[in-house]
Amino acid sequence: MFRLWRRIKFVFNVRKSVPFMLRFFRSKEVSARKKWLSVLFLFGYILFPWDVIPDFLILLGIFDDLTVFTYITQWMVKTAPSSLKQEYNIEEK
Repeated sequence: MFRLWRRIKFVFNVRKSVPFMLRFFRSKEVSARKKWLSVLFLFGYILFPWDVIPDFLILLGIFDDLTVFTYITQWMVKTAPSSLKQEYNIEEK
């Protein structure tokens, strides 16, 4: 339950995750492979025509999109160099 709460908190703290993501992609410390994997994961889910939960079920449809976004951004945090995590005060769980 605590892990779920951390993920929800991470998603709703967008003001921290969006600048982190931009810096992640601009950083020379992050390998090109990690950057490409992140882009493929993000755009792959956006372009994939089939949702786990259809979006016409408004709250549930948005919830699965946020869940996937959360997992991808957490993966980015996990693979980011420690200097980038320290810059944005992001601790890896």
